[in-house]
Amino acid sequence: MAFSGNTILYVGPAYADRADHEIDGRGCMIIPGLINIHSHLGGGSIDKGVLDEAGAPALYGHALYTHSPLLRPDEKYTPAAASAALCELMLSGVTTTVDISGIYPQWLDLMGESGMRAVLGPGFRQARWVNIGDHRVEYDWDEEAGWKGLERALGIAEEAAAHPSGRLSGLIIPSQADTCTAELIQTAFREAEERDLPFQIHAAQSMVEFYEILRRHGLSPVQWLDRLGVLSERTILGHCLYLDQHSWSPLHTELDLQLLADRGVTVAHCPTVFGRTGMTMETAGGYIRKGVRLGIGTDSFPYNMFEELRHAAVYSRIVSGDVYDIRTADLFTAATVGGARALGREDIGRLSEGARADFAVIDTNHPMMRPLHDPLRNLIYVAAERAVRDVYIDGRQVVDNGHVVTLDYSAAHALEDDALLSAVERVPEYDGSGRTIEEIAPRCFEVR
Repeated sequence: MAFSGNTILYVGPAYADRADHEIDGRGCMIIPGLINIHSHLGGGSIDKGVLDEAGAPALYGHALYTHSPLLRPDEKYTPAAASAALCELMLSGVTTTVDISGIYPQWLDLMGESGMRAVLGPGFRQARWVNIGDHRVEYDWDEEAGWKGLERALGIAEEAAAHPSGRLSGLIIPSQADTCTAELIQTAFREAEERDLPFQIHAAQSMVEFYEILRRHGLSPVQWLDRLGVLSERTILGHCLYLDQHSWSPLHTELDLQLLADRGVTVAHCPTVFGRTGMTMETAGGYIRKGVRLGIGTDSFPYNMFEELRHAAVYSRIVSGDVYDIRTADLFTAATVGGARALGREDIGRLSEGARADFAVIDTNHPMMRPLHDPLRNLIYVAAERAVRDVYIDGRQVVDNGHVVTLDYSAAHALEDDALLSAVERVPEYDGSGRTIEEIAPRCFEVR
């Protein structure tokens, strides 16, 4: 493979022209940079080691509405959390990421400094979830806040497009189907159409949301969004686990998958974050066979795309009871050209002439890659990020021999430790019962 500047010039068995610099690729495999279409980088790892085994039994085991909102890091730590997440993504071969975060002053400059190709989407909503005794979710509405959020998001999209790095762009994301009015969702979708931007929304991500949309509109979340006219090839649905055919659904109408396929929607599948609390898609292979477009995201920690690919495969086979339910090639496609297509790009997620020089160099001599029969299977199911040697984005090296060269990974983690300590101390202030984090989520073993 030959590249010049940020563009691939040649892919083939031999390169006849002169090269100014040669990267020794013997004993290596080159893969296109992975594309993460759904992640929260600004503080997404704050509950690492804290809420992994916590949830509200009366709310299907979710911590989303009850425990996660209690950990609120000081905003001064947001850049450090994002830096650590960016490092972990690049170390796992990610070259493009969608970052769904709140706006903070250093956001664009940090993305530019990292070298990452980033699609930035500040989420906005009109209602916040209110936890009632860990068994019921109510909604506190402020419709004007959502409209102001949309305006800010449009401004960020313009700033990203104008960034001197040339690697940043915008995305429009009303945060969740149950926290926005129909009018806001439809307006946001029209703005995305007019600006030719991707449109994303969390939908069908929990049974709490499923029942709330069913109660309000008599439809599943997917069917309601289709009635609003916002399902199209530009649309990405975050998670989309709980369809009308899901075993927990009261509907069993089996309309949702066909709607998603017919409209060309991409589902952002993030298996790890849900798997931690006993939930998963039923089944990823079934979505693909129905013709639904699939992309892969990390959501929160771990920011490791190989973990997501491995879990997507294993979970899907377990739930379906079929080793043939989903193939590794399908998942790798979802994490590369599938993600690119969801973002409206033909020049990333592939190794071809004219594409951007976004790629990872995999050391096939790494002990975890041996014995070597199918290197892609070895990479996804065994070696993962340990075999990633180098990563290039836009022709610039961002990982050199397993070390990030654009950001200070160690310094970012040190600040994350401070962020967690600060957040844990304030948990009783936000919990309705004044509980400490140890009461909500005890450690694995008693500390003495």
